[in-house]
Amino acid sequence: MFPGETMNAVVIAVALMLVLSLCRVHVVVALIIGAMTGGLLGGLDINATLAAFNKGLGGGATVALSYALLGAFAVAIGKSGVANALAEKILAAIGRQNGTSAEAVKWVLILLLLLAAISSQNILPIHIAFIPLLIPPLLYVMSKMQLDRRLVACVLTFGLITPYMFLPVGFGGIFLKEILLANVERGGVDVTGISVMQAMFIPALGMVAGLLIAVLFSYRRKRVYALPEEGAESPVVGSSYNFKSLVAAAVAVAVAFAAQLWLDSMIIGALLGFVVFSLSGVVRWKEVDDLFTEGMKMMAMIGFIMIAASGFAEVMRETGQVQTLVDSSVAIIGDSKGLGAFLMLLVGLLVTMGIGSSFSTVPIIAAIFVPLALQLGFGPLAIVSLVGTAGALGDAGSPASDSTLGPTAGLNMDGQHNHIWDTVVPTFIHYNIPLLIFGWIAAMIL
Repeated sequence: MFPGETMNAVVIAVALMLVLSLCRVHVVVALIIGAMTGGLLGGLDINATLAAFNKGLGGGATVALSYALLGAFAVAIGKSGVANALAEKILAAIGRQNGTSAEAVKWVLILLLLLAAISSQNILPIHIAFIPLLIPPLLYVMSKMQLDRRLVACVLTFGLITPYMFLPVGFGGIFLKEILLANVERGGVDVTGISVMQAMFIPALGMVAGLLIAVLFSYRRKRVYALPEEGAESPVVGSSYNFKSLVAAAVAVAVAFAAQLWLDSMIIGALLGFVVFSLSGVVRWKEVDDLFTEGMKMMAMIGFIMIAASGFAEVMRETGQVQTLVDSSVAIIGDSKGLGAFLMLLVGLLVTMGIGSSFSTVPIIAAIFVPLALQLGFGPLAIVSLVGTAGALGDAGSPASDSTLGPTAGLNMDGQHNHIWDTVVPTFIHYNIPLLIFGWIAAMIL
């Protein structure tokens, strides 16, 4: 590990949180235990640790409420019968085809999900808001096709991360221009004329490599999921539909998207979409309370994870051990560019895995890494690539990242998709490892 008088509290906290999660301890419990352990080892007493954790909880409240309302909206969409309509159309297409053509339908579905995820970062910058709206109606179809949901999780996570780390539009404009370039320039590098797409091209190829491995090798085989019994009621599938309900669903989705783009609020968008269903009569007034509660219950776990993750991140900041972690890595780099690039990427991975946000990681690490990279002789383009990759590392594969929580929120609507083993572990393996390798290559050759 890194040198120093004691083992770094952030490393211990993140490692403990990950180990507990892998042992099937609930992520919220793992985050709380990790935060308390990290705070105490980082020099805070129990009262200061609890105070920092409580202070951070408010930072996740907005996202948690957004998830809850999106859950209610997803239940209302299911009530409209869109699920049955989609299932019937796709299953009919599969039924009319032979085995080869049915396989083609599966790949078309995967491609559409990939395009939707990519578009959510730039063309329609609504981030994860599309997942509870699009994925639940397709779960029955995926189960019928025996499509491995770990593959779908990898596809969605790729679409949520790669565009912002490569394309300077939408969320990418914020990450690459307002955060990455701004912090690199603040560290003393002249970024005039630097192309962020050129800097991040090789790391983005690492993400592409991970996606291809997941699609073509890891999860090509069929995986059996339970289908709902005939006549069973479900928030995702089982409701009858007609022209009126489908039109109401289309209007509700359009209103939710428009509100999200106009007001930049998932909360208002989901709420207005739910109101459209209520006014249209698709959701009867006497059912509103029950459906709303049902949707919030489905999304409650994701919301609580986001709240706990904010508390965890605040404790890590209060200990000051993130800075110590960065300083410790600097102490053993010496004059080795290769070792320096590797350790900077590794620190970025550890910090983002704990905090759960690439956007929050870059300002933390750039202050030290930019001067260090200049001292080691890295050029401006290599520095931008190095810091950008270090920030993006860990977004996939973090139990507390919305890039993994979002796919789980949609894929686990019927309780058949485990957040840790079906989303976190597959995305960590397929994206962080290639990104670490390709990011190091980029830093060394640019």
